[in-house]
Amino acid sequence: MIRGDDHLNNTPRQMNMLLALGASVPVYAHLPMILGSDGAKLSKRHGAVSVLQYRDEGFLPEALLNYLVRLGWSHGDQEIFSVEEMIRLFDIADVNKSASAFNGEKLAWLNQQHMMRAPAARLVAPLRWHLERDGIDAHDDAQLEQIVIVQRERAKTIKEMAANSLFFFRSPESYDEKAVRKHVNGEITSLLASASAELKAIGDWTAPAIHVLVSDLAARNSLPLGKLAQPIRLAVCGGTVSPPIDATLAILGREQTLTRLDKAVAAWRCES
Repeated sequence: MIRGDDHLNNTPRQMNMLLALGASVPVYAHLPMILGSDGAKLSKRHGAVSVLQYRDEGFLPEALLNYLVRLGWSHGDQEIFSVEEMIRLFDIADVNKSASAFNGEKLAWLNQQHMMRAPAARLVAPLRWHLERDGIDAHDDAQLEQIVIVQRERAKTIKEMAANSLFFFRSPESYDEKAVRKHVNGEITSLLASASAELKAIGDWTAPAIHVLVSDLAARNSLPLGKLAQPIRLAVCGGTVSPPIDATLAILGREQTLTRLDKAVAAWRCES
């Protein structure tokens, strides 16, 4: 019987009761408690929540298991374990005798490590689930897999990944005003119109082909790539944060890219 060491004091009494009843006495193992950051027993006061709450916050089951296992057990210096490794390597004899403190930042780091190492297809279902909670009907598995690939370095949880990816499914209703003032002028607006025309004619809608096109357009106008890429990002995303612009446009698709570019050009021409 494996349980917390807060039951250690009542174990002799329970053993005697079992013996008095003629029942067999199990072998007991008492594990150290998980503590909060203040050294007290972990409770709701420290933010302890149900397992489903961790799902809702975007943590992967295997990452949470990994974290809980490592709180009281170790295998050399290894930090990251697959479920198969945990099953194969775990030995109760190696469980620590001292209590461990719950660290939410460490859990988030470990979750990102599992996100980075998992096959992209493994993260499609949880990403879809979180997007649906944000009102997004994401049915294209191939598109979701590409989003996972470009976004998982930028998020520590699936929930954060979903929030960072909403622009793929929702056209911006407005644009970051500070960013517009910094990155957009009459010359840039004309270049965005040219970019839209050239992207419309491109035959191969892939990230490498888009990168070549945007880089060439910037070079022909004596601009660093970023001076053109950032306004394009602003036009299609509404802000200045996204994966690399070639990957962003490739995932977004030709139709959405052109529609959003043309909408931004029209809006910024009216403002100038």
